[in-house]
Amino acid sequence: MTKTVLILGANGRFGRNAAAAFSWANWNVIRFDRATDALPDAAWGADIIVNAWNPAYPDWAKLVPQLTKQIIDTAKDTGATVLIPGNLYNYGADMPSELNEATQHRPTGPLGEIRETMERAYKDAGVRTIVLRAGDFIDTAPSGNWYDKVITAKLRKGFVDYPDDLDTPHSWAFLHDLADAAVMLAEQADDLPGFFDINFPGYTLTARELHHALEQVTERHLVLRQMPWWPLLAAKPFWPMAKPLLETRYLWNTPHSVKSLRFTDLLPDFAPTPLHDAIAASLQSDVDPDRIVPRLSGASRRPLNLCCPYSKAT
Repeated sequence: MTKTVLILGANGRFGRNAAAAFSWANWNVIRFDRATDALPDAAWGADIIVNAWNPAYPDWAKLVPQLTKQIIDTAKDTGATVLIPGNLYNYGADMPSELNEATQHRPTGPLGEIRETMERAYKDAGVRTIVLRAGDFIDTAPSGNWYDKVITAKLRKGFVDYPDDLDTPHSWAFLHDLADAAVMLAEQADDLPGFFDINFPGYTLTARELHHALEQVTERHLVLRQMPWWPLLAAKPFWPMAKPLLETRYLWNTPHSVKSLRFTDLLPDFAPTPLHDAIAASLQSDVDPDRIVPRLSGASRRPLNLCCPYSKAT
């Protein structure tokens, strides 16, 4: 029997990828439209509600609790399981170098506290919930995150700009793979505990390792530079986004790697995309329009974005 998933935030990073992954897995996908849809009506009959709503950081304190209550009330009425893309803010600035499901949550700033409170609300409400926690995103299309907005933004000019220490291990998740893992978890939701928190073991890379991978994929010499933070500090008094961005700076200078105690046991058939293939699929065709770069080879569960000459053939 075909199952139904409601995607909240289907135009966002995780939501867009989740919609594609669920569609590929033959789920009935409903993309919620805030302009025309009412949540209780849209969710009726849905087996899974993907909560990919992600307001702008300055609005988190006001909007996240409101949205959380709406989703909890709807899930209670419909019996749907809620699937949430979790992040690393819950661990806080004092997080250890290896993060797994048993790692204590010690949020150290407003963003982490809001996320922790949100997750606790689902657990306390008794709503069946899956939190799939991952590091920073590598996407197959520009989506305004650190990877495409800062790190690879000047590849065409031959530069890789990194937010902080160049030798600190940092955790990444390829959204194509993260979305596939979400589908695989959703398909066994009824067999999972009522509140299930699971980490996604993606890639762990220093800036130098990421820089090297970008050079190999593009077959170009790229200059690695450390991004200055003083513009954000200067903008803090009048730009609302500066404060939350500065709050998360610890993720770039604190070594960390996302691991899982249960991922492989639950998803034994999951086959992660090789790093270089993920990097290739993330780059846009205008990186170097005067050269032809052969597509990478290899198989995947689901075709990668083939919008540009760097993408992997499937």
